[in-house]
Formats: sequence, C-alpha cells, structure tokens
Amino acid sequence: MDNRSAHPSLSEAVALGLVATGAVSIGVASVFGAVGAGIEIFGSPVPVSLPVDGAQMASLSDADGIAAAEYTQSVVSFESLDAGTRWLLLAEAALPALATVIVCASLWWLGLSLIRQRAFRRSMVPMLATAALALIVTGMTGPLFGAIARAQVVEQLAASGADTEGFWMFLYELNPASIGWGIALALVGTAFEVGQRLQRETEGLV
Repeated sequence: MDNRSAHPSLSEAVALGLVATGAVSIGVASVFGAVGAGIEIFGSPVPVSLPVDGAQMASLSDADGIAAAEYTQSVVSFESLDAGTRWLLLAEAALPALATVIVCASLWWLGLSLIRQRAFRRSMVPMLATAALALIVTGMTGPLFGAIARAQVVEQLAASGADTEGFWMFLYELNPASIGWGIALALVGTAFEVGQRLQRETEGLV
C-alpha cells in the first residue's frame, strides 16, 4: 500500500491543522463575545442602539462639499430595562454566536477528518446540515428578536414622556449574508452525501 495516498503530506497536515485551530479559536471568541454582551445587557446602565429615521446632522449640513448628512443610529443608555427586553437583546447577540460555534465545530471536525483521510464519514453530513440550518435560522430570528426589543424600548421611552419622533417604531433588517452562507453550506453537505454514496458503491465493487 502506498503510504503517500493513505496520509496527507506534512504541508497539507499543517494547513488542515491551522484551519481546525482557527475554527476553534473563532468559536471560543464568539462565546466570549456573547458572554460580554450578556454582561452589558444585564448590567446597568444598558446601552441600546436605536435606529433613527434619517435625522439631520446639523453640524455637517452646511459644510462645503456635503450634499446631505443624517443620523441612522442613536445609542441610548437606560438605568433600568425590563427583563423581557433584555432577554430579546441577548438573543439577538447570542444566536449569531451560537451559529458561529456550530459552524466552527463543523469546520474543526472536517479538518480533523481530512487529516485522518476520512472525509466521508457518516457524521459529516448531519454536522454540515446542522450548521447550515443554524446559519439560516439565526440569520432570520436574531434580527427579529432585536427589532422586537427595540420596539419595546421605544414604547418605554414614549411611556416616560420622551419625544420618540424620528425613532423607528419597528424596523426588521434581515441580513441575507448568513442565509446565503447557510445555503452554500447545505450544498457542501449535499456534495458530501453524494461522495459517501459513491464511496459505498466503490467499496461494494471491490
């Protein structure tokens, strides 16, 4: 048996090891980011970024060479915020981090499988499918939770007597990037499923 066909070269093993290590590092960083966001959200004061419906930026409106200047975000810090709104804001931050962890775990497992020359193991397709589903679902629900939370924050401002003119009452901004990556990852999973079937057919002929 030719050992060169059974094991990756040193450069390939190093590259795959770096990919696996990078995936783990990104996953850990995502977890720490979500934890930091949770500490900030459940602390006091609570900074909330609220979308603004095109408020004019007077300091630049009359400057030479400036056609228009508007604010699109306003950060408002609250001394108190109800628990439901805090949990929605946490879900907005935590769901993308969860999807990142799942994708990184899939990449780590893929890198390890390639090092061991077992890319078409049975667990690979379910892992890739789970990662693809996580990207699509969190890409849709994360912004929705954030939009609901910010709508509640604007309602709280209005109830306190503050002028909420200019703030969006409800703004759901869908990021299609994560959905596109999820679809691409699902196609990769389909390719691995086809590879598994071809491998079984090949082994059956031997």
